[in-house]
Amino acid sequence: MVIALKILLVIASLGLIAAVLLQQGKSAGLSGAISGGAEHLFGKQKARGLELFLSRLTMGLAIAFFILALVVAYVVKTA
Repeated sequence: MVIALKILLVIASLGLIAAVLLQQGKSAGLSGAISGGAEHLFGKQKARGLELFLSRLTMGLAIAFFILALVVAYVVKTA
């Protein structure tokens, strides 16, 4: 069981790394540097499509990673 949990932890961590690297930067290019902060602050730019999917995938994988890390630490400590 410990090995299966560790394999799931490695898969979750690799998925999290991939999801973060696939996301586009919030201030891409010169126009983002000038007006990106204001658009982000006032909510003019809403996430759609792939950007929204990657954001939610990153959140889900991060939650799974932390839960799996806690479970693996508990199981290894008690075993």
